Amino acid sequence: MANTSQLNNGIENTAVKKSYLYPIIIIGILFFVFGFVTWLNGTLIPFLQLACELNTSQALLVTFAFYMAYFFLAIPSSYILKLTGFKNGMSLGLFIMALGALVFIPAANAREFSLFLTGLFIQGMGLALLQTASNPYISVLGPIESAAQRISIMGICNKVAGVLSPLILSAIVLKGAQALENQVSSISDQAAKEVLLTELAQRVIFPYAVMAAVLILLAIMIRFSSLPEINTDEDHVDETGNRVASKSSVFQYRNLNLGLICIFLYVGVEVMAGDVIGTYGKSLGMSLDQTKIFTSYTLVSMVIGYIIGIISIPKYIKQEKALMLSALIGIIFTIAAYLTTGYTSIVFIALLGLANALMWPSIFPLAIKGLGKFTKIGSALLIMGIAGGAILPQIYAWLETFLSPQSAFLFSMVPCYFYILYYAISGHQSKSTLSKLTPSLSRKEKIGI
Repeated sequence: MANTSQLNNGIENTAVKKSYLYPIIIIGILFFVFGFVTWLNGTLIPFLQLACELNTSQALLVTFAFYMAYFFLAIPSSYILKLTGFKNGMSLGLFIMALGALVFIPAANAREFSLFLTGLFIQGMGLALLQTASNPYISVLGPIESAAQRISIMGICNKVAGVLSPLILSAIVLKGAQALENQVSSISDQAAKEVLLTELAQRVIFPYAVMAAVLILLAIMIRFSSLPEINTDEDHVDETGNRVASKSSVFQYRNLNLGLICIFLYVGVEVMAGDVIGTYGKSLGMSLDQTKIFTSYTLVSMVIGYIIGIISIPKYIKQEKALMLSALIGIIFTIAAYLTTGYTSIVFIALLGLANALMWPSIFPLAIKGLGKFTKIGSALLIMGIAGGAILPQIYAWLETFLSPQSAFLFSMVPCYFYILYYAISGHQSKSTLSKLTPSLSRKEKIGI
């Protein structure tokens, strides 16, 4: 009888794993799209700085426009998902991203920076909807304890795309970039300079037109796929199988409230390490031909971090412990980047990708754990936190006006990593968990303490 029961359990577990496989593949494709589009910003910053004749602060508005879209559209996205469901919401998000990519065509022809920012904001709108749908989807598509492992798999899809996208785009739009920058600076005739810069700006038309076509095709495929819907509107079930009634407000969940700040700061440090690394290298005197691919270095180290997460979580280490170690590594590597110079400093910033890799996979499931019917709105609030990618680079640009680039980087990053460390140690715990860890005064009085 025992052998028969074990056999039945094994068959059931295999069937469950197979039922997860198809949606995981679909969401993996979406995360690849997220990464490809998101990490183009690292190339767009120096490209638009040259094509539109911008200073550093203006060029970093690329990340500001892109990531602020998450702040404004995340909450509306949760209501859209209630109307459309997860699958149709993902399809709609892809269509919106395609529209944003098409805006790059008139922006390039007019060499108008504000139009480029509009296209980026629209792309961010579509991504806000996609992220609000896909992150809780993959988190609850199995045991919450292994959610970090599943999100790590998604992270590999995201960051492999992120490695490829700056390499592909820079090869197209920044070919011979340093020579072109020297040529532009040496031209005294304004009309000739305008012609040269307009030709440069138009280099983005072909890749973004192709991107729009691919996004539309994916939107249609997702719309007519058999991707299953999931129900996140029920009460939470705890580890013992007992149903836990949801609270009256989403803001009554301590792990979510503190998680909002944690996500905000985490995305900030991720964008600094991935998108700002090129600007940082240029400020240290490196050429544009060198700095244009620095983003890929950071993302390679993130892929390595995700592989470590897939192997180790939750088999060898819990996701909250992984987050704690990641924060400590982030602090160490940031200080090392400050204390070194040249390529050594760049290497330590690229290695921050290793420190950052397991942060999102750990923070997101810890923050939505136990939310029950508030999962959609809680996820939307967390997606709003992606606006950290808009704010922290601007803080860095401001600090750089009166500090060295290395000092500005240090003071931008280290406080963020210390907060993430706090969240990993105790900030992610709910009030009920903390009360279990800390005996009440009345109990102490009863036992005569």
